[in-house]
Amino acid sequence: MDRVTALQLRQRGTVTIPARLRERYHLSDGDPISLLDLDGVLVLVPKVSIVDKLADEIVALREEQGLSVDDLMIGLTEQRRRYHQESYDS
Repeated sequence: MDRVTALQLRQRGTVTIPARLRERYHLSDGDPISLLDLDGVLVLVPKVSIVDKLADEIVALREEQGLSVDDLMIGLTEQRRRYHQESYDS
């Protein structure tokens, strides 16, 4: 993969990040990006919130399985009961 990608500055300072890079770094509309100024060298750095990404993945998986939050809480309670029994009732 090329390490240098030419970008064009557009109206109001807008820069488009190529699709292949957005896909590679899992960037979506509205994701925050930091611009680091290294005394003449500009570096774009994705500010990825791992918590937000994980939360989105959990919601998508829950919805895909047709589960409600209540279903998850019931399952969590049951799993904790089993863990406690295996760990402490030996």
